[in-house]
Amino acid sequence: MSWTILIILVGVVLFAISIYNRLVAGRNRFKNAFAQIDVQLTRRHDLIPNLVETAKGYMKHERETLEAVITARNTAVSGLKEAAADPSDPEAMKRLAQAEQGLSGALGRLFALSEAYPDLKANENMMQLSEELTTTENKVAFARQAYNDSVMDYNTLRESFPNNFFAGWFNFRAAELLEIEDEVKREVPKVSF
Repeated sequence: MSWTILIILVGVVLFAISIYNRLVAGRNRFKNAFAQIDVQLTRRHDLIPNLVETAKGYMKHERETLEAVITARNTAVSGLKEAAADPSDPEAMKRLAQAEQGLSGALGRLFALSEAYPDLKANENMMQLSEELTTTENKVAFARQAYNDSVMDYNTLRESFPNNFFAGWFNFRAAELLEIEDEVKREVPKVSF
């Protein structure tokens, strides 16, 4: 009788250890996925001052726009640092998403204004920086998708029975998706015949 109880207890302990280890692995996967976003967003943030400096020489009368881009970039850098410190903090992830959305809007306005300056559009440095920024934006999108997939897997694992008991006992918090809204993609295309 005592051997049976001992075997059952050992089985329960091994089951609990297995669940705990899967939760840890899931949390580490989404944190690693965020690290990839961190690399790409840092690259994006590093390109922006060079872009603004290039544009500054041509867009002397667009000071507000250039300052708005720099301000939005600095806000995004702060948001990234805060989110990188704890990718499981849902408020930090929301602030990062808002900051990146603001930066995307400011950059969009900068590029829209640059259309009015043919010499700026033809500037080789500006073209190269724009291309690098576009490539980086694509990498951010892929990294964000991988992160969101990892978060979804982790949250599903965390919320599944009986894992949800262990997640609560060992303080495995839900992870937050990183959703950066692109206002341009939300607009309904206008069709006219």
